[in-house]
Amino acid sequence: MKDDETPTTELPDDFSEIIAGDGTAPDDAVSADPVVADADVDMSRVSGWRRILRGNRTLWIVALCAVVSLVAGLLVGRFLIAPAEASEAPDPGLVTVPVEFGSLSNDVTLRADVGYADAVDVTIDTTGGGSVVTGSVPEVGATLNPLSIALEVVGRPVIVLPGELPAYRTLRFGVSGPDVVQLKQALVSVGIDAGDVASNLFDLATANAVGQLYAQAGYPAPAPEEGADETVRSAEQGVRDAQSSVTQAQQALTAAGAGPTKLESWQADVKVAQAEQALAEAKACTPGGESPCPSIQQAEWDVQTAKLERDQLWSAKNTGPEKAALDSARSQVDAANKALESARQSVLPYLPAGEVLFLTELPRRVDAVNVKRGSTIQGSVMTVSGAAVRLTGAAAEADARLLKVGAEATFELPDGTQQRAVISELKPGKDNKARWDVLFEPDPLTPEQITQLQGNNVRVQIAVGATEGDVLSVPLAALTAGPGGESRVEIVESDPREGKDAKTRTVVVKTGLAAKGAVEVTAVDGDLEEGDLVVVGR
Repeated sequence: MKDDETPTTELPDDFSEIIAGDGTAPDDAVSADPVVADADVDMSRVSGWRRILRGNRTLWIVALCAVVSLVAGLLVGRFLIAPAEASEAPDPGLVTVPVEFGSLSNDVTLRADVGYADAVDVTIDTTGGGSVVTGSVPEVGATLNPLSIALEVVGRPVIVLPGELPAYRTLRFGVSGPDVVQLKQALVSVGIDAGDVASNLFDLATANAVGQLYAQAGYPAPAPEEGADETVRSAEQGVRDAQSSVTQAQQALTAAGAGPTKLESWQADVKVAQAEQALAEAKACTPGGESPCPSIQQAEWDVQTAKLERDQLWSAKNTGPEKAALDSARSQVDAANKALESARQSVLPYLPAGEVLFLTELPRRVDAVNVKRGSTIQGSVMTVSGAAVRLTGAAAEADARLLKVGAEATFELPDGTQQRAVISELKPGKDNKARWDVLFEPDPLTPEQITQLQGNNVRVQIAVGATEGDVLSVPLAALTAGPGGESRVEIVESDPREGKDAKTRTVVVKTGLAAKGAVEVTAVDGDLEEGDLVVVGR
């Protein structure tokens, strides 16, 4: 191309199409002016490349990343030394751990929930009366003791007593059963004489004890059934009437069986004497006198008759009817007494099922209250738990069998100090795979500590084996077996970084308690001291 010639540019077919498709003039429509034509061509080329870049942006970004990665790889490779070209690396040093001196213990560690013991939902039997709460609603955190009033329903108390059986029936005179024994034992435990505690019969002594229970609680005993007092008064009158009938019958019997009166006896004697006198006169009479002589025979008969009449007065009387009347009157008295006894029993103090709440392990703490004054009881009225704090944890069977009731444990308080606890109960799981329940009783806690711990989960440690004082110990990995099966450790006496060239010696040891990855050791052959470096790896 000559200097004076205007350069020309040949466009590929595709670019020509792009330009044509872009609305620019086709080849045959290009301006005849060469300068204008070249300018049009350059603008078309720029527009075409711009269109290609915009339509394939993702492709260009991927290509750019590939180029950057290639350059970075080349640069990194320039500074790396191939293994064949690198000089020989130095031997690694020995892995050592110093011999420890101190106490060593084997612990069982578990998690435990902190809470009050034996939470139970309290329900009240309201089938025998109303169900409106009228007072004595406890606050959350309150303590229920024996003789406490857990609640007041329709003006009547719900008295707290110790016991395991729930109240399921009214206890009154004449009933018997294990719940009666429980009631007697509970009354005795609060200082009330309930009679024979071994007897399961609710007797008069038990009824009197229930009356004392209500007196101590500050409430009157439950009122007897309607009409019971009138029945007692009627029975008492029946006894009096029956006793009066007995008196009358006794008098009639006495009268019927009594002998003659003094007058009747005197008159009989006089009659006998007169008859005898007449007989004597008849015998002394001389016939032919002025008056005829009475018949001696008749006079003898009169004497005999007078004597028989006198003897008849002293003979035994027939008192059978009077005796029968007396027996009947006495039977009426017995029946009246029985009716009176039954009537009096109906007014003796009794204990409705809805007015007593038996709870184990008193005192108890109120955890939640579901009712308020004026509300109607529906379901559980409150939740109570043991007043003492308890830790409840779980352990695998293998760990649980290492534990025993009375073993000491420790857990951390919110301020970081350690608190002592004692295992109070171990409950095996249902099968070999189930975890055991482990219950702990902590040493006394302050109210503030209880508030902070309540509902938390804490880490509990129980020592199941410990050394007697301080001992030397090494990691289990430091032990090796000698040719005779003896245990050995390797002590490094030079710089461990020398690796295989480091100076070492072997000490034969006797092992003891193993715990937390370490084992108690005592030198048998060789010297071993605190701080010596033992080899645990190469």
